[in-house]
Amino acid sequence: MAELLWTKARKPQYCSLRLVAFLLIILLFVFFGAGVLSPRMLMLGTRQEGAGMVYPQPKVLTPSRKDVLVLTPWLAPIVWEGTFNIDILNEQFRVQNVTIGLTVFAIKKYMVFLKLFLETAEEHFMVGHKVNYYVFTDRPADVPRVPLRGGRRLLVLEVPGAARWQDVSMRRMEMIGSFCAQRFLREVDFLVCADVDMRFRDHVGVEILSQLFGTLHPGFYGAAREAFTYERRPQSRAHIPRDQGDFYYMGAFFGGSVAEVHRLTTACHQAMMADWANGIEAVWHDESHLNRYLLDHKPTKVLSPEYMWDEQLLGWPAIMKKLRYVAVPKDHQEIRHR
Repeated sequence: MAELLWTKARKPQYCSLRLVAFLLIILLFVFFGAGVLSPRMLMLGTRQEGAGMVYPQPKVLTPSRKDVLVLTPWLAPIVWEGTFNIDILNEQFRVQNVTIGLTVFAIKKYMVFLKLFLETAEEHFMVGHKVNYYVFTDRPADVPRVPLRGGRRLLVLEVPGAARWQDVSMRRMEMIGSFCAQRFLREVDFLVCADVDMRFRDHVGVEILSQLFGTLHPGFYGAAREAFTYERRPQSRAHIPRDQGDFYYMGAFFGGSVAEVHRLTTACHQAMMADWANGIEAVWHDESHLNRYLLDHKPTKVLSPEYMWDEQLLGWPAIMKKLRYVAVPKDHQEIRHR
């Protein structure tokens, strides 16, 4: 009898709970049907970093490019259009919250190229990521004011000029190495070292970032190593024999982690000082020493000539799907000797 009374007393409460549950189901159905709480919205609201991305599945039996080499013998990727998904890479680097440093030298009359360089960098370089522009110059008052996106800074580093353009080129290694130790190691995660007499023409983003990267010279990417303009004199620390060499790298665009760039620039500067003490100057100055270094210390990523091109001299071959970083037309003799 007591059990029966207890059951009867609980029955109205049980019915009330069923009614509440039924109403909740109806409410959720209405919300989903109207799109107020669609499954996609719920997914976006609760997904963790890096999850939920939708992109084409990689195909093991379908190479990304059949017309070019996309991997070096030491398993470093060679970056061409069509070999990477920038959305995936952007997500990965945003999660890491990286800051990229871009160094450029605007010495003497080369200041004339800086405005276009910075303007096009703002349009195409590492868009959506934090960037520090490091402008090395002997004319800080002439650095142009260029509007910058959020999270991007322009920092002027005053350095002395030089009588010869070759000296400016060679001292670049010393100055980058010095500032790596003084501040870059604390301020940025990756460092990209570029020439100022260029402009960004298309996307140049995090796909280039790696511990150490070099860029294929546009004049030699299809040539045999015997044709490379390496330093061939054994007396130089930049010497590379004719039966050695992987690629010819351009000195106008290289980089990597700050620690690796510090090692590279320090080693190249020390080699140039050893040559100077022996009364020799490498044929292509710092570029010759860069090539020797990258032969001995293989880059972990290689950039295709898309990232270093001169359309005026080389046209636009079909193999180049994009021209990303290109030379500005100029009279080299006039600029170098003014």
